[in-house]
Amino acid sequence: MRLMVTLVKAARKYWGYLIFAIVAIAGMTAAQLYAPLVVRELTALAIDRDPRLADYALRLGLILGAVYLAQAIFSYIRSYYTHYAAWRFVADLRTSVYDRLQELSMKFYHDKQTGQIMSRIVNDTNQVEVLIAHAVPDILVNFAILFGVAGILFWINPTLALTSLITMPLLVVLSIVFAKKVLPIFRVAQQILGEMNANLQDNISGMKEIQVFNQHEKERAKVDASTQGHANAILRSLRLSAAYGSAVQYFSHVGVVVVIAYGGFLAYQGRINVEDIVAFLLYIGMFFGPVTALARTNEDLQTAIAGAERVFEILEAPIDVKEKENAHVLEEVQGRISYKNVSFHYIEGQDVLKNVTVDINPGERIALVGPTGVGKTTFVNLLNRFYDPVEGEITIDGHDLRDVTLKSLRHHMSNVIQDVFLFNDTLAANIGYGAPEATREEIVEASKVARADEFISQLTEGYDTIVGERGMRLSGGQKQRVSIARAVLRNRPILILDEATAAVDVETERQIRDAMDTVMENRTTVIIAHRLSTIKKADKIIVLNEGGIEDIGTHDELLARGGLYAHMTNINQYA
Repeated sequence: MRLMVTLVKAARKYWGYLIFAIVAIAGMTAAQLYAPLVVRELTALAIDRDPRLADYALRLGLILGAVYLAQAIFSYIRSYYTHYAAWRFVADLRTSVYDRLQELSMKFYHDKQTGQIMSRIVNDTNQVEVLIAHAVPDILVNFAILFGVAGILFWINPTLALTSLITMPLLVVLSIVFAKKVLPIFRVAQQILGEMNANLQDNISGMKEIQVFNQHEKERAKVDASTQGHANAILRSLRLSAAYGSAVQYFSHVGVVVVIAYGGFLAYQGRINVEDIVAFLLYIGMFFGPVTALARTNEDLQTAIAGAERVFEILEAPIDVKEKENAHVLEEVQGRISYKNVSFHYIEGQDVLKNVTVDINPGERIALVGPTGVGKTTFVNLLNRFYDPVEGEITIDGHDLRDVTLKSLRHHMSNVIQDVFLFNDTLAANIGYGAPEATREEIVEASKVARADEFISQLTEGYDTIVGERGMRLSGGQKQRVSIARAVLRNRPILILDEATAAVDVETERQIRDAMDTVMENRTTVIIAHRLSTIKKADKIIVLNEGGIEDIGTHDELLARGGLYAHMTNINQYA
C-alpha cells in the first residue's frame, strides 16, 4: 500500500488523464451492467407473449446496440489514456532514476553491477507501466462490476443472490494466500533478471578476456544458470497462478450450478420469475468473470510491485554526498587547498586515510607517492568530493567543500583519470566533453599539447572518428592522450593527474611532460605517478604510507632523508 501511495503521488502530473480514464471505466461498467437488464425485459415480454413484443424488440435491440457502442467508446478511452499516462510516467520515472544515479556518490556503485542498474532502469520500470495501464485499471473495472452485479443480484432476489455468492469468502481467502505466496517469487524473478543482465553486460564487455583465456564454457555456464534460474522462478509463479486460476474458475462454475439448481426450485415454487433466472445467469457469468480476471490481474500486480520496489530502491537510496540547502557558489579560485585532520574509510574500521593534514599553495605542483593501496587516489577523490571525509575538513581558498555547490566545485577542476573512459562518440566530442563551448581550433590545439593530434591527423575521418564503446578502437596510450587533451582544453585552476602517462611510451611521455610543464604553470596540480621523471620536478612530494603522511619534501630533500621515498627510488619503483 505504501508503494502504491508513493506511485500515485509520483504520477500526479498525469492525474488528469487517469481521472478521465476512471470516468470512462465507470461509463464502461455501467454499460456492461445495463445490457443484461435489456435481455431480462425482452425475456419477460416473450414469456408473457406481449403483443408489443415486435415493437419493443426493435427498440430494445437499438438500445442494446447503443449500449455496446458506448461500451466500446469508453473501453477505447480507458485503454488509450491509461497507456498514455503509464508510458509518459515510465519515461519520467526512467529520467528520475537516472537523475538519482547522478546524485548518488561513488559509494553507491561499489557493490553494484552496471547490468543490474540497467535492468532496474529498463526492465523494472516496464513493470510500472503494467501496474498503471493494466493492473490498476483492471482491478477498478472488475471491482466495479463485482459490486455492481452484487447490488443488482440482491435487488432481483436477495435469497438467490446470497446463495449463489456463497463461495466468495473462500475466493477472498484464496486470493490473499496467493498474493502472499507469489510476490516473493516475483521478487526473486526480477532479481535474477537483473543478475542475468549484469552477467551479459560483463561478458560482452569482457569478450576479449573470455576468448584469450578460453573461458567460453565457464561464462556460458554462468549465463545459462541465470537464464534457467529466471525461467524456474517464473514457472514456480505460473504453477501457483495456474492452480489459483483453476480454483477460481471452478468456484465461479459452482455459482452457476447454484443458480440453476436453487433458482429452478424457487421458480417451481413461484418465488422467482423465469426472466429473473435468465438475468441471474447472465449476471453470475458477469460476476465470476471479473473474479477470474482478478486472478490474472493479481499475477500482473505482484510482478509490477516487485519491479516497482526495485525502482524505488534507487529513487529512495540515501545520498551520501549532499549539498547544503544554503550552499554557495565557489567563485574565482586561486587554488589553495588544505586537508585538516582528514580521515576516511570505505569499510568501517579499515581507514584508508587517517588524520591527514597538508597545505597546498596556489600554483604548486604536488606529487602523491607511496605503496599501492595507501590512499593516493582516495586523496584526489575526496578533493573532487566523490566522497566526504569521515572526519576533518578539506578547503579550497578557505571554503569547506561541504559549504559550496558541487557544480561550482567541480567547475574549477580538470581531471585526467587513470581508468580513461571515452564515450561512443567522435574524438572531437570526447576531447571537448568538459568544455562544450570550445571551437574546433581549440580542440586541435589542446590535442597538439597532449600529443594526440599526431595519431588523430592520420585517421581517415580525423577528429570525426567514432572511438567505439569505451574507446575500444583506440590503444591505451591513445585513449590516455585524448584524456589529457580533454583536461588541457578544460583549462581549470586545479589540475589532477592520476597516472596520466602510465599507458604511453617513454618518448611520448617525455613529449607530453614537456608540453604539460607549460599547462601546469600557475595551476595547482596534484600528480599521482610511478615514474620518477614525472614527479621529480614537483614543488612538494607527499609520501603516504599506512593511511597517513609519512614525509613531505622535494625530491632531493626526501632522498637526503633516506626514508620510504628514497627506498622506493633505490629499488627502481620510480624508475
